[in-house]
Amino acid sequence: MRPPTIRDVADRAGVSKSLVSLVLRGSDQVRPEKRDAVLRAVRELGYRPNAAARSLSEQRTRTVGVLLNDLRNPWFVDMLDGLNSLLHDNGLHMLLADARLNRRTGQDPAGPFLDLRVDGLVVVGTLPDPAALEAVAARMPVVVAGAREPVPSGVDVVANDDEQGARLVAEHLIGLGHRRIAHIAGYGAVGELRRRSFQATMREHGLADQAVVEAGDMTEEGGYRTTVRLLSRPERPTAVFAVNDIAAIGALSAAEELGLRVPRDLSVVGYDNTSIARLRHVWLTTVDNTSHEVGRRAARCLLERFEGAAGEGRVQLATPALEVRGSTAPPLTA
Repeated sequence: MRPPTIRDVADRAGVSKSLVSLVLRGSDQVRPEKRDAVLRAVRELGYRPNAAARSLSEQRTRTVGVLLNDLRNPWFVDMLDGLNSLLHDNGLHMLLADARLNRRTGQDPAGPFLDLRVDGLVVVGTLPDPAALEAVAARMPVVVAGAREPVPSGVDVVANDDEQGARLVAEHLIGLGHRRIAHIAGYGAVGELRRRSFQATMREHGLADQAVVEAGDMTEEGGYRTTVRLLSRPERPTAVFAVNDIAAIGALSAAEELGLRVPRDLSVVGYDNTSIARLRHVWLTTVDNTSHEVGRRAARCLLERFEGAAGEGRVQLATPALEVRGSTAPPLTA
């Protein structure tokens, strides 16, 4: 059987095709009884608008490409929820791609979105070559969410205030009485901002020589290996600040394996306030970087560009908050 057409809907409702089109576009210029008749016909026939035909007539696909640095990172879940909720409210749909997978297969990460002629692009997380966005930004609005690398002119950036977030962690641990505090650092501009702020805060409290920084790869395994090294030092740290929640989970595993109890023997703090941190048996102290709000702001930037907003790219920073849970406490030596 052929799928129902707009003509079938019009015949069933006893109205014209143009009036059906007005109803489907959400026009308020249609009398309630006519709208009800059209919507009833749509339900009875199981009619679905032809998206391809509408795209041709409107010169828009009503789709937004979302390029993720790594689909495995749980931080993206809340961010995508915030992004998608506002896009959906405005009749737009998301198409996702994993930049990590595209790089492994030698594909241009943004290439599929250009082929599909999406209306705009949201890049989530740190990309190895932000300059590659220049060609894309010349063809469509682009917003970067959750990263702080330099971007081409006209590209908006929405992220967390990473310096403030790291400062909250350091001051929390110092306030508990910790002096030997280690930081498992990350990569990219975000990792650099968090590391520099941690070190600056320790310095302001006269603890520069007690601050230990170890490079990490922002994975659970990397957090585990780095924490094992840190806890093998002659004067092991009494607290560990991991660059993200995933690395913090690795730190918790290392502490347990070495016979240390958290937080009695070692305090651990993460960053991102992901769903993992909120699990009852983890209950991780972490920084809430308002990922849902970052997603909504990124969607708002894109919508404003669709509406004709021009000019230089803007940088918006969401204010973080420290979520104190069960993985931090005063050190035994305090």
